[in-house]
Amino acid sequence: MTTQTLMIGQTLWFEGDAMQIGVEAARYNRRGALLIEGGKVVARGEAETLQTSYPQAKVVDYGEGLILPGFVDSHMHYPQTRMIASWGKRLIDWLNSYTFPEEMTLADPDEARARADLTLDLALAHGTTTQVSYCTIHPCSVDAFFEAAATRGMRVFAGKTCMDRNAPEGLCDTPQTAYDQSKELLAKWHGVGRAEYVITPRFSPTSTPEQLEALGALWAEHPDCLMQTHLSEQTDEIDWVKSLFPNAKDYLDTYETFGLLGQRALYGHVIHLEPREADRLAEVGAAVVHCPTSNTFIGSGIFEAAKLASRGIRVGLATDTGGGSSFSMLRTMAAAYEIGQLAGTALHPAQLLWLATEGSARALHAQDRIGTLAIGSEADITVLDLASTPAIAQRHDRANDIWEAVFPTIMMGDDRAVKSVWVGGVQVQPK
Repeated sequence: MTTQTLMIGQTLWFEGDAMQIGVEAARYNRRGALLIEGGKVVARGEAETLQTSYPQAKVVDYGEGLILPGFVDSHMHYPQTRMIASWGKRLIDWLNSYTFPEEMTLADPDEARARADLTLDLALAHGTTTQVSYCTIHPCSVDAFFEAAATRGMRVFAGKTCMDRNAPEGLCDTPQTAYDQSKELLAKWHGVGRAEYVITPRFSPTSTPEQLEALGALWAEHPDCLMQTHLSEQTDEIDWVKSLFPNAKDYLDTYETFGLLGQRALYGHVIHLEPREADRLAEVGAAVVHCPTSNTFIGSGIFEAAKLASRGIRVGLATDTGGGSSFSMLRTMAAAYEIGQLAGTALHPAQLLWLATEGSARALHAQDRIGTLAIGSEADITVLDLASTPAIAQRHDRANDIWEAVFPTIMMGDDRAVKSVWVGGVQVQPK
């Protein structure tokens, strides 16, 4: 007989798309509970009711702690963990000055594993239970990330980053090796435990048409996989794409031409879209990922989350480590709020929490497993202390409802607000 754990506290989850219907999608219980068994949520409701129904369950009472789905970081680069918060530079200079030299070091399997361990531990400390990561061109970097995640029981998504031009020689493969190695890694890892492989061209400027075509062919052979890349992050990047693909209709067309547009596609940043591009993303059901701290840190522009969501486009939220300036999804939500204000649409706390949990899970086609507290979902759970610092506590004490109570933690919180983290029904943080 498996052990049952009854987790008690304030509970919050969603039944519906909060970007579409707002706060009405949220379900809040002042004194709620989750029953965890076999790594999954098997019951949820009022604490008193579940305590009566399951008297033999082990009780973990978080008091005023807010029990949420674990945060889902839907776009990041684990090789860049050590270079986070590096000064200055636009995107292309950033890649050449910081990113590419750092990625070269992951040719060493020991360094790759150390970086993966560091990244995943930092994620868990900040309440993030799932990451979607770009690796490097080195197959050992993919192995290291999936192996490190497996030891922690985490559901993660990742893939070999493919490039065959406009990058240092030590970071370039070929169309054939990109296809062959990606296929081998996919066969090795996809669907093994909680690992999911993602086909990963970095972006059009670093892949020749031949390589994009090869990766499009691989995706066509494995349509159940996700495909991730970057799109329309900066205006000078877009000009570069136009010079490299003079016959393309626009940036998105450089992917679509080679079979890299579809329902299971994830496009990071997506700031400077042409109307046709937005239309095509909506038509095919592709997802876009908002990376707000990165967009401000590198000076990329204003992502219009509410506008894209109103088109029915699935929107995820992400740290974009290390272009992003924080490992925290709380800080990422705060930045999304600030950018929403600049875009003319203030996102409600319910919408911010939804983007960081079920919204990102939906972008990954994984909302039946993660980013939710639904019965049958995997028990990846984050518990927040809503009064973790004196500054937050004094504002929390004046709150009139759950949204006024949680918003100061969204805006001012960090890893100190993370009271506990559970992965697959096992408490992993604090250790």
